[in-house]
Amino acid sequence: MDKIWLKSYPPNVPADVDTSAYASLAALFEDSFKKYANDKAYVCMDKAITFGDIDRMSRDFGAYLQGRGLKQGDRVAIMMPNVLQYPVALAAVLRAGFIAVNVNPLYTPRELEHQLKDSGSTAIVVLENFASVLQEALPKTQVKHIIVASMGDMLGFPKGAIVNFVVRRKMVPAWSLPGHVTFKAALAQGAGKPFSAPAMKREDVAILQYTGGTTGVSKGAVLTHGALLAAVLASEAWLQPAMSTGKIKGQIVSICALPLYHVFALVSVAFLAMRLGGLCVLIPNPRDLPGLIKEMGKYRFNTFPAVNTLFNGLVNNPEFAKLDFSGLAVSNGGGMAVQEAVAKKWFAITGCPIIEGYGLSETCSGVTCNRADSDKFTGTIGLPMPGVEIKILDDDGNEVKHGEPGEIAIRAPMNMSGYWNRPDETAKVMTADNFFRSGDIGTMDDDGYLRIVDRKKDMILVSGFNVYPNEVEAAMAEHPDVLECAVVGLPDSNSGEKVALYVVPKKPVSKEELAKFAEHNLAGYKRPRVIEFRQTLPKTNVGKILRRELRDEALKETAK
Repeated sequence: MDKIWLKSYPPNVPADVDTSAYASLAALFEDSFKKYANDKAYVCMDKAITFGDIDRMSRDFGAYLQGRGLKQGDRVAIMMPNVLQYPVALAAVLRAGFIAVNVNPLYTPRELEHQLKDSGSTAIVVLENFASVLQEALPKTQVKHIIVASMGDMLGFPKGAIVNFVVRRKMVPAWSLPGHVTFKAALAQGAGKPFSAPAMKREDVAILQYTGGTTGVSKGAVLTHGALLAAVLASEAWLQPAMSTGKIKGQIVSICALPLYHVFALVSVAFLAMRLGGLCVLIPNPRDLPGLIKEMGKYRFNTFPAVNTLFNGLVNNPEFAKLDFSGLAVSNGGGMAVQEAVAKKWFAITGCPIIEGYGLSETCSGVTCNRADSDKFTGTIGLPMPGVEIKILDDDGNEVKHGEPGEIAIRAPMNMSGYWNRPDETAKVMTADNFFRSGDIGTMDDDGYLRIVDRKKDMILVSGFNVYPNEVEAAMAEHPDVLECAVVGLPDSNSGEKVALYVVPKKPVSKEELAKFAEHNLAGYKRPRVIEFRQTLPKTNVGKILRRELRDEALKETAK
């Protein structure tokens, strides 16, 4: 195919990526553990661990899991925010040849139960703050091995003990998980056991990254070692022009405020830093903006990936402008559209442009990005990255002319190999020539720049998190007083979009009751922020609810 975007590439950025140097993601890790053994790899709440520490602790943790009888290919769920135990647990799982299942720690028991059952996870590593949720979800799952971590586990004495005491008083609901082992005990037990590193290939599965879907239940995107390697190396190649400007002096420092259970942060921060021997500053709670700014003030940081909501929150906090931005070389934006006003304000304060990109769980994060050496805000999602091919297709699967809208279809080495145990769902999104149909409507101009026009799916994007109306509708329809309901996304100045719920009640029910029901059944970002009652919902002649009609009506109301 004609790769018209290559003519718009910065000098020295390759057209393709070569992953042949590594047999697996674990091999990349092993390489960096040797190269950078004494360098700091992660820091959280002022406690740093080195690449050598992660090497040792992940071997111990991997040996513990192998000692419990886990075999290559077994699934291990990780349900933690950005804390030091996360990179240790993930490295252990990948090095032992297990498959990591990333779990959002904000999930409700219903959501967690589905993901554990669907993935067939037999072990889970969970932060104690969320242990009560696991307790409720556990009975119907195949999970046999539970490792419970605490916030202060790896912070040393006396700080760790103090943190655990404070956190348990304020943030840990009562829980009971008979037979569980603490993270510290698992490490100690594993230290005395042999660790066996299995032979791995790039085709082997590394991670199941769950993503919502039109069926109303989340599906696991199967990400192989090879796909993730391609994503890391493409990211490195693409960002090189910005990272070679002289702003980075010594070890590269990245602020990781985005959650590592999301592929954007996992690839663009954790895995890229692992490859480059960089330091990741882990932020467990980015919603605490004063706390985040205080942490940023401790480092001469070089990269800061974020979503528009976070960029916006920071530029509107007067303390943020007082930070030292002399080392900031890369501000990559993704997850949701970056607004021009926010991008301009960010550039004015930091002197570093936001380079917006685009990607999905199904593509190991980024597949397009604006040039890293440009300070212009293009309003586009940039060019296809090294190794990526993109076509714009009409409804019949034919390529449209440049500038015409159609569905963005992606063929790339970082594409998923399918949805876990769902060949029917995989077939719906893959073309005969192996392009992944994204469900997003876009255009490509004559220079190869892509622009998102609309979403073919009814998906709602709340602060960079995907919310699928079917899933919210299915959860809310369980309420005994709901006859039928529909969910749409409405614009929101803070989060990009918010969830709006339209309900036809069976019998009188209050908005407050429905909001409380949502609280028990849906993660915070999926909960309706607008609830309206209707006598009927607009439908097609075959009875399908017309969500777009509800959305258009609401937009007209707000425009008045």
